[in-house]
Amino acid sequence: MARMVRKQIYIAQEQEKRLKKRAKTLKTTEANLVREGINAILTRPVIEKDSDAWTREWNFINTMLRKRPVKGKRRWKREEIYER
Repeated sequence: MARMVRKQIYIAQEQEKRLKKRAKTLKTTEANLVREGINAILTRPVIEKDSDAWTREWNFINTMLRKRPVKGKRRWKREEIYER
């Protein structure tokens, strides 16, 4: 087993109660469950959040809404597309 490093964490009382029950059910230690939880989080892919993405999308939608259809450019009707 790899060398262990001590970490101290705070958890809610409800989490403690559930952790103890799960450890007993699985016949393992609470520490082992915490380590498994950490490993589960660390193996997930990182998804970077772009906080400005929605603003850019909103601006794009509004720009498109302000544009009007170009008259005389389209030679088909919506119904024709559904018939194909």
